[in-house]
Amino acid sequence: MEAQGRGGNVAVVVGLVLLLCVLLQADVVESAVFNVGDRSGWSFNTNSWPAGKRFKAGDVLVFKYDATAHDVVAVSAAGYKSCAKPAKGAKVYKSGADRVTLARGTNYFICSIPGHCQAGMKIAVTAA
Repeated sequence: MEAQGRGGNVAVVVGLVLLLCVLLQADVVESAVFNVGDRSGWSFNTNSWPAGKRFKAGDVLVFKYDATAHDVVAVSAAGYKSCAKPAKGAKVYKSGADRVTLARGTNYFICSIPGHCQAGMKIAVTAA
């Protein structure tokens, strides 16, 4: 009878491990990928692009743009509002096909080329 009890415990542990694996896999699968600016890509007047979309932490933004003319910089709320030169140590993307994973809260991005942010090449994306 004791051996049968141990077998039942093993089955419960295996079941819990499998359930945990399924839950973790489901969380990964639920992340979405968004092309910033849709077909237009990361460009001028992109600031309204996030409107009406739902984002969550772990979702990925893909910034597609001409790397010889633009960049993408992760900035603070103040940097977003003022379109100021990014602080030293700011994360700057320059590949033309950058993938950025959203953190929980509001994520701010601008193009740091002079005049571009002021022309609407900036977005604020809030991830739940």
